[in-house]
Parts: sequence; structure tokens; C-alpha cells
Amino acid sequence: MEQKKILIITYYWPPAGGPGVQRWLKFAKYLPDFGWKPIIYTPENPSYPLLDETLMKDVPENIEIVRTKIWEPYQLAEKLNKSNKKFKAGQFDVGKNQSWKSKLSIWVRGNFFIPDARVFWVKPSVQFLEKYIKENKIDTIVTSGPPHSLHLIGLGLKNKFSNLKWIADFRDPWTEISYYKHLKLTKSSDKKHRQLESAVFKNADITLATSYTDADNFRKAGANAFCITNGFDESDGSKKVKALKNAEDKFTLSYIGVLEQLRNPKNLWKALDELVRDNVEFAKYFSLKFVGRIDDKILHSIENSNLKNHILNLGYLSHGKAVEEMQNSEMLLITNFPNESSKGIIPGKIFEYLASGKQILSFGPDKADVSKILEETSAGKHFSYHDSETVKTFILEKFNLWKNGNLSENTQNIEQFARKSLTKQLTEILS
Repeated sequence: MEQKKILIITYYWPPAGGPGVQRWLKFAKYLPDFGWKPIIYTPENPSYPLLDETLMKDVPENIEIVRTKIWEPYQLAEKLNKSNKKFKAGQFDVGKNQSWKSKLSIWVRGNFFIPDARVFWVKPSVQFLEKYIKENKIDTIVTSGPPHSLHLIGLGLKNKFSNLKWIADFRDPWTEISYYKHLKLTKSSDKKHRQLESAVFKNADITLATSYTDADNFRKAGANAFCITNGFDESDGSKKVKALKNAEDKFTLSYIGVLEQLRNPKNLWKALDELVRDNVEFAKYFSLKFVGRIDDKILHSIENSNLKNHILNLGYLSHGKAVEEMQNSEMLLITNFPNESSKGIIPGKIFEYLASGKQILSFGPDKADVSKILEETSAGKHFSYHDSETVKTFILEKFNLWKNGNLSENTQNIEQFARKSLTKQLTEILS
């Protein structure tokens, strides 16, 4: 039986690093198992904030990849102000940490490039793909954002081919994302963002969300929305249990990924600072490990506390090495934005954390989607940014179990988050 073709329009593709690239890379890997042939459309000369060559191993051998040139103002912006590099990863200096250059750059970013600085790729892509879709008889496309300008490519193509099935995949929300209100938008810019978002919701045949809350919000805004979360790939490494072997062993709490000021769990640093100060046994064994990019200002504040001799900062590592570092930890930290509008964010990293079988310590708004996943899988505990004593109690309880060799890995129901199961879900929606 001939496979059905699906054209995936994505900005992020290996060698891009970070969680954004993995969603459609993994779908593309498993789609052929369910009768679909993925074709990738991506820029020829993108400007990625992170690179990870190891992800190339997941690109299916015979996959068709179509590339066209993109013009991006980011290269210019970085020359003007080094901290503009953060924008590509959706990070900002906030509050007192903002320089006038940062303020100006953010204002320009929000008001001149709507919805984002990749908007110059939209028109040429629509022209190019109109011809490509006709010649290759494609009847299903996917646009994956952010950058949300890619959804405008979908909108343009849907206007050209009314029978085209269009799936708009939102790895993050558009106007509901926590940093949207930091963009310093004028009234008319805000209106334009919202009109474009609404046009995508109303015209896409299917809108995909990565969290339960986002899917609900999209439906309220007029989208035909479904939730397919991110997940873990079983082929990325199996569970390895680390036992307490010798006196040099550490009780390690690890944060893997990018940590910026908007998701900084100050109450956790305070709790750990007090534990190290007041509990000799804990201080003897505790290690706080960072793998990835930690904001300098966060690092500086932790280094000026009782935790300074307990920090192991490994910097950015390849995906494979990062997974190894998860295995060499007792607890894994995940943080989300504190505001209620972010309760639907499920960081992609949580699924790899789940696959590791380690205990997860999560921070974010009350009643977050993450907390639902942790309860369902018995994989850890979610706290708000106001909790401090309860955080201390939880960490101490896990530490005591570890010390006595009883910190077992007893997660459950995690198979539903395996990438192959999620791809099956996707093909059921497509059918």
C-alpha cells in the first residue's frame, strides 16, 4: 500500500539543538510505521540558538528534505547587542536587569516583526510550496510554531488549496505565552498578533497543543484542538539504577536545560541553603548540578550563598550526554513560569525525566498540567513558588531514603508518553 504524504513545515531541524526540534523529528521517525511518508520543509540558512549534532542520528535515512533560503534580522540584532541572542530562545532580561538596548530590542521585536522575525520567510515559502504541493500531489501539511510565522505559511497555502488538510502545531502558545506581555506591544500590534492567531485557529483543520490546558484554551478561541504532549524516545537510553556505592557518592539534584530569570525558583535555593547550613549530614552529601545554560545572574546569586561549594556547573552538553547526567542524579528539577496563564506549559524535558525513573521536583503555578502528570505517574511532586517548608520536607524525606539505600524507582503509567505511542495518536487524529 502506498504511503500517504505529509509535508512538515518546521524552522527547527537537526543540527538545531534544544527541545523544540525533537517533537517533529520523532514524529517523522515513527510516521512511516503507520503508513505516512514525511517530507520536511525547513530553512537552508537558519540562525539557531543551540546546535546538537547528535540529533542527526534520528533523521530517517531516506527522508526527503526541501530547503529554501531565509532572511532573518537576528544576525544584525546580535551585532548591535549581544544579549539579543537570548531572544531566539525566547528569553529576556527582566525588571532591573534590562538595559536600554534590551528595552529597545524587545520593543522592535514585538512591534516590527509580527508575529516574529522569521516573517520574511512567509511569502517566498508560500510561492515555492504552492508549486511543490501541486507537482508532488500533497494533501496534508503541518506547520510547527514557534516561530508562529510558520503558521502564516499554512494560512497562505490553505487559501490557495481549500482541500488541503492543515495541522497547525503549537509547541508553545502564541498570545498566551508568558513572555508575550513583556514584548512592549502597541495597541495596534497587539491587535494584529491576535487577529493572525485567530485566523490560524479558524482556518486550520486541526490545531495541536502540547498540554491539556492549551488545548482547552485553543478550543475556547475557536480552534478544532487536540492535545498530543511531547514525550520520550525509548531508543534514547534505558533506565539505569544508580545505587549508593561508596562514601564519595553524592545526593545529586540536577537541572538540565536553559534556566532564565522568569523561571527562577528562589524558594528552592533558600530551602537548599538552609538545609546545607543546618543539616551536617545533608551538607556532606548534597550536590547541585547544572547541565545547560544557566542565567549568569541566577548563578551569581547561588554562588553567594551556602550552596557555593555544592555546585557542579557542566555547561551545555549534547543530548546524549545530558541523558547520561540525568541517570547520574537522584532528583531532577524542572521549573515553569509562576503566573497562572502558564499552568498549561509542560516542558518537553519532563518526559525524559520520566523515562529516567528519577524523582522529579517541579516548580510552577498551582494546578499545573505538570502536576497532573506527576500524580498519574508517581514520579515526584509539584510546588508553587511560595512553598518553602514543604519543599524542604520533601527533599529531606528523599535524602533520608537515599541514605538508607531505599530511594527506589517506582514510576508507573509512563508508556503513554513514549514517542511511538504519541505518533500513533497523531495518525489517528490525521485519519
